[in-house]
Amino acid sequence: MIGGLGGAPEQGTCSRSGCREAALWRIDWRNPRIHTGDRGKTWLACDEHVDYLRGFLEARSFPVAVAPFDASSEDSAAEAGA
Repeated sequence: MIGGLGGAPEQGTCSRSGCREAALWRIDWRNPRIHTGDRGKTWLACDEHVDYLRGFLEARSFPVAVAPFDASSEDSAAEAGA
């Protein structure tokens, strides 16, 4: 099951359900059917789950952008997921 649905991801923790590893990747995405172009969501991922989470979103044809996660950007990640 995917974590992080319905809210901001936990600070610095992978969004994959049950994973408590430190986040190294930031996955920004949006569902075009419900999110306008200026609104999106952010999931965080560890090295082990970044490809899984990206694939989950891409399989649904959601626009996805993956970038390294910088701990100093946690505030902006939380705002994007709100």
